[in-house]
Amino acid sequence: MISHTKPVIFSVLDLAMVPNGKTPADAFSNSASLALHTEKLGFKRFWLAEHHNMESVASTATVVLIGHVASKTTTIRVGSGGIMLPNHAPLIVAEQFGTLATLFPDRIDLGLGRAPGTDQLTAMALRRDLNAVNNFAGNIQELQKYFSLKNTSAPVRAIPGEGLDIPIWILGSSTDSAYVAASLGLPYAFASHFAPAQLSDAIKIYRNNFKPSEALQSPYVMACVNIIAADTDNEAAILATSFKRLFWGIITGNRQKLSAPVAIDFMDPLEEAALQQMTKYSFVGGPDKVKAEIEQFRDITGVDELMVTSPIYDHEARLYSYSILADLYLKS
Repeated sequence: MISHTKPVIFSVLDLAMVPNGKTPADAFSNSASLALHTEKLGFKRFWLAEHHNMESVASTATVVLIGHVASKTTTIRVGSGGIMLPNHAPLIVAEQFGTLATLFPDRIDLGLGRAPGTDQLTAMALRRDLNAVNNFAGNIQELQKYFSLKNTSAPVRAIPGEGLDIPIWILGSSTDSAYVAASLGLPYAFASHFAPAQLSDAIKIYRNNFKPSEALQSPYVMACVNIIAADTDNEAAILATSFKRLFWGIITGNRQKLSAPVAIDFMDPLEEAALQQMTKYSFVGGPDKVKAEIEQFRDITGVDELMVTSPIYDHEARLYSYSILADLYLKS
């Protein structure tokens, strides 16, 4: 157990999901609505993920969507959770995020991942350098160079971008990224909402191997979890049937859009057990149950920040889930 004395910081991860019967335009509208809602509630940051070739996820042009959300809000930090760096040239990323940080000063975060954010066939269509994934750390350092004022006399420069304070985060779902984040002295965000197995090992590796840098003097860990909160445990369990069907489709290869909840348990015990392995860190229930599970997670991990994603079909119910969380933790 790890004791925690600091108040927990909460942030939001959004995939711009396209619910069944809705369009990408609906998803973008919901993303902006959720960002405004969580900004008012006191959440620290609002990140958007990069995914490709998925009918259920509209956050493909992540940088464009970040700009859209940032333009609708005023104080919440907006960023990427993440940009899949091997899909992009570091110079392009530096210019894009330099532009965002110029338009929205002191509000832009740059989270970087090394996974493709899609299937292998689509990854090949995205990447002209298929070896880029093997040089993740080197590409991060190239990106840092473009942001540095020391690059002003270089033959290749990022304008805008050069000299701007744009926090870089390393994202991961395995231990490989923990070593990269530790060696570069950067904050670390772990995708425990869908890849819980290596969370503890990754955090331990990151903390034990961390090297202070100009960006960060001591380790900083953020973990992402699924939270579905409602007034009662039973209401939340019904809302979670949408989430269960979504993830079961991922496990079986039968992907589908987020669909309306059902009032009956549609999974047998073996399916439920398999799903639990993938969604271990999913806190579903009324306020008391959700808070108890969050506190247990904090005790075990000692994370500095929790990023929350709430795959709930009905948008108003999704907003309300975040309101419950804010009532538990963010209102004095």
